[in-house]
Amino acid sequence: MKKILLPLLAFTAVLFAGCASVPLTGRNRVMLVSDNEVLSSSLTQYNEYMTSATRSTNATQAAMVQRVGKKIAAATEKFLVDNGLGAEVAQYKWEFNLVKDDEMNAFCMPGGKIVVYEGIMKICQSDDDLAVVLGHEVAHAVAKHSNERLSQQMLASYGSAILDAALSTRSEAARQLRQTVYGLGANYGVMLPYSRKHELEADRMGLIFMAMAGYNPEVAVTFWQKMAAANPTPIPPFMSSHPSDTKRIADIQKYLPEAQKYYAK
Repeated sequence: MKKILLPLLAFTAVLFAGCASVPLTGRNRVMLVSDNEVLSSSLTQYNEYMTSATRSTNATQAAMVQRVGKKIAAATEKFLVDNGLGAEVAQYKWEFNLVKDDEMNAFCMPGGKIVVYEGIMKICQSDDDLAVVLGHEVAHAVAKHSNERLSQQMLASYGSAILDAALSTRSEAARQLRQTVYGLGANYGVMLPYSRKHELEADRMGLIFMAMAGYNPEVAVTFWQKMAAANPTPIPPFMSSHPSDTKRIADIQKYLPEAQKYYAK
């Protein structure tokens, strides 16, 4: 019993010590990894990626990415300062780069390093369209989803250790079965759904950030409809780190009244 109790107490202490809340949404999150650790590691990965990536030669589109990105970043930083989170601003060294890649995608590294693929520009026919993409990526950075993702992985490891202690007197075959079942449960039951939660939260926050920057959040509905049409055979939602297009569009429509309040100012 002691073998189980001690890891469980340590697990609970770590969980409570690392609690924080997400700006705008107020959702409680667990942060077991320091900002400095994440920023240092992500900057190294980002620099390695940009060394191997090919920057776009489309000057018009590259300028569009820079223009919209900087405007959203400025509005986001103003929001942080106005809401007593000015200390957070120093963490963000915003960069917005367009690279040659036909995939309809974009990604954000912690600290505000955002990369847009040329492929997604095919459906970004206006600054408002692109603002949907960049608002979403800026939201990932502000919500610190990468930190939280790493923390979730750490918690999954703690959970595995506790179960291992509980089964320490069982046969080796039983322990191996537990590892397999726990691994699948941690992945499909916790890690992927949590990532989908991050995506929907970034959608909501991104709508608000783009609205603050003067972009019309209503275009997010048609943007994601175009994305859905471009991807007619998506991965089943329960196996995907992203929500289904139907779920995403429905939630965006639900978030719009909140975002419109910022757009009207």
